[in-house]
Amino acid sequence: MTLIVTLIIGGVIGWLASIVMKTNAQMGLIANIVVGVVGAWLGGWLAGSLGIAAQGFGAYIVSVVGAVILIAILKVLGIFK
Repeated sequence: MTLIVTLIIGGVIGWLASIVMKTNAQMGLIANIVVGVVGAWLGGWLAGSLGIAAQGFGAYIVSVVGAVILIAILKVLGIFK
């Protein structure tokens, strides 16, 4: 059950980040889930490194910011245009 919830929330986070970065038309369901889950990990790691403890709704904000950063990195690498 935890895996299913993780995939659903990851998909929503990836979808929101793709809207912010205007790559929504290029990304499908699987890409949204991968970007959301990896971006959430990246955002949590960065927030922890900066001494920010994100809890509750703040954790979702940190996750979306991490996914946006991941999409920006992928744009620089030429994976998304």
